[in-house]
Amino acid sequence: MTRSPEFDRSKAVDGALRLFWRKGYQASSLTDLLSAMGIGRSSFYATFTDKRGLFIECLDLFAQRTLDLLERAHDGLSPVDALQAFFERDFVGARGARGQWGCMLVSTVLEMAGVDDDLAARASRHLDRVQQLFRTFLQDAGAPPPLAGDLAALLMLVNEGVRVSSRREPPDLGRLQPIATIFRLVRSAIANPIVPELTREITV
Repeated sequence: MTRSPEFDRSKAVDGALRLFWRKGYQASSLTDLLSAMGIGRSSFYATFTDKRGLFIECLDLFAQRTLDLLERAHDGLSPVDALQAFFERDFVGARGARGQWGCMLVSTVLEMAGVDDDLAARASRHLDRVQQLFRTFLQDAGAPPPLAGDLAALLMLVNEGVRVSSRREPPDLGRLQPIATIFRLVRSAIANPIVPELTREITV
């Protein structure tokens, strides 16, 4: 009979997620993990097998929480307002030091590309899912599908830049202005989409 772990697994995983998010995969030692998770070495190996497997679980959990955060914002706001709130909350927000941790997905792509391409690719696939949700919100806001795709790609570029910037220096309210500007452009593009003129070849 398999013995149940004598600790709160979800709480331990959450502790590991915060450590990986703050320090990255390579800088998070097993000693750091055991301390953050509040468990012993034997419990770690019996439950999670190895560091890489635990990191994958944390990466997937972070991605799902990001998608859930967007969905919850959409419940009470218009689609574009929900997107803007997502950017503003994560960039400044009320999360204390977490505002400087950036995005675990973006950080993983940057850290693991060329080191562990499978982990980098996994994080990139999660970012693709986030971008697809951006696109869905933009279509819900009235953007034609091609425009929604272009704007979603633009927002993902902004998202990646914002997350990297937040790790470089503490965020402040004044730096919300570029985000506000981006979303004014997004709203304008949706309200006034540029439709390419159709041309016909006239033969005589």
